[in-house]
Amino acid sequence: MRASVIQIAVDEGESVESRRRRAAALVREQAGADLVVLPELWTTGAFAFEEFGSAAEPLEGPTHEVMAKAASEAGVWLHAGSIPERAPDGTLYNTSLVFSPSGERAASYRKIHRFGFDKGEAVLMGRGEDLVTVRLPETTLGLATCYDLRFPELFRGLVDAGAETLVIPAGWPERRRDHWTLLARARAVENQAFVLACGTAGTHARVPQAGHSIVVDPWGQVLAEAGAGEEVLTVEFDPGKVAVTREQFPALKDRVL
Repeated sequence: MRASVIQIAVDEGESVESRRRRAAALVREQAGADLVVLPELWTTGAFAFEEFGSAAEPLEGPTHEVMAKAASEAGVWLHAGSIPERAPDGTLYNTSLVFSPSGERAASYRKIHRFGFDKGEAVLMGRGEDLVTVRLPETTLGLATCYDLRFPELFRGLVDAGAETLVIPAGWPERRRDHWTLLARARAVENQAFVLACGTAGTHARVPQAGHSIVVDPWGQVLAEAGAGEEVLTVEFDPGKVAVTREQFPALKDRVL
C-alpha cells in the first residue's frame, strides 16, 4: 500500500481559498497512491482561534466540494484533514473528512478531545462523541485528531472496532515536537497498528509548527519522517504486517482492562 502524507505549510497571509487550491493541487499530484492524508485545520491553522467562527463551513461546504473533486481526479482515498465545521444548530466542531476514489464522502469524524484547557478550541468548539473507522480494500483506518494522540483509551476503542491503520492529522506546535514523535510511536506499539501522523509546517497565529509528519509500523519502527518544512512524505507499507505482528506477539489478547 502506498500512502502520501502532505505536510502542508499553513502560513499567515494566505487566504482560505488559496489554501484550498494549493491543497487540491498537491492531492492531484499524488495520483497512483492508495491513500493521501492532509493535516488538521489546514484551512485556518489550528491555533488561529479567532478565525474559527468566520472560516467555519457546513459539512458539505466549499472544502468538502474541493476535496471530493481532488480525490476523484487523483483516484485516491483521501483523508482531507479537518475543517472548522458549523453544524446546523450553530455549534462548531473540528471535523475530519474522508473521501473514496470516486469522490464520495466515506466518513467524517468530530474531534473528541479538544485542546486549550480553558481557552481556544476547548471552549469554542463542541466535542465529538463517536469513534470512527473506515474500511479500505487494504486496511481499516481508525480516525483521530491531534490532541486525541494523548489519550490511549480512544485508540483501544478504535482497535476494538477493527482499526489496523491509525490516521492522525494534527497542527502540533514545535515546542512539543518530542511528544509528537514519542506518542505516535507509542500508539503504534501498544495497538500493534500502523500510524500515519500528518502535521502542519510553517507558523500560524504566531505558533511555529512541529512538522515532522511520521509513519510508524506495528513494532514502533519509523518508516518515514518529514522535516520541518512543507513536504510530501511518501511511503509504501504492507498492511498485512498488522495481523502477522498480532499473531507473533499476541499482547492484545492479554488485555485485562
